[in-house]
Amino acid sequence: MKLIAKYFPELTTDQLNKFRKLEELYNEWNSKINVISRKDMDHFYEHHVLHSLGIAKIQTFLPGSQILDVGTGGGFPGIPLAILFPETSFLLVDSIGKKIKVVQEVAKACNIGNVEAIQCRAEEVKRKFDFVVSRAVTTLPDFVKWIEKNISKENRHSMKNGILYLKGGDLESELAPLRFEHRIFNISDCFEEEFFETKKVVHVRL
Repeated sequence: MKLIAKYFPELTTDQLNKFRKLEELYNEWNSKINVISRKDMDHFYEHHVLHSLGIAKIQTFLPGSQILDVGTGGGFPGIPLAILFPETSFLLVDSIGKKIKVVQEVAKACNIGNVEAIQCRAEEVKRKFDFVVSRAVTTLPDFVKWIEKNISKENRHSMKNGILYLKGGDLESELAPLRFEHRIFNISDCFEEEFFETKKVVHVRL
């Protein structure tokens, strides 16, 4: 929690309380369903919550925005982003029902009213969004094919609508076939912890 407050000092008491409650909830759900690796739970706020919020350091979401989180797993990056941007609407989707159940229960327990969680594949989502966010569920060229249809043509942010993708390592070969304009941001420019040295946010303009 100190990490969250360190990098996001403007958080309200309500937001801090919601972030604080997450660890307890995910520990509880992890004892029933393996949503997060046991090893990673020891670094829950750094590896999951703060990593998810790396997207917010690249682009803040305006009130009324629509964000789609594809392959959300247990709710990352969608849940932390939804707490940070309470006036933005988030749809979290995953093909695994038990993970979506965790997302629904966590959102309910924390009273995160701007989250909707549905079990489905990305290809089945019909709605339009300002941005699609995700944490490395597949290669970016494949990911673009899944969600290209879901990007709204009406731009209202400083960045053009598209994908904000959390990814690590060397991306040069993976991004080479990508036919869309894109830019890579180093999360290490925002967060000083060693974990973020190779972590990136890729913005793909669609």
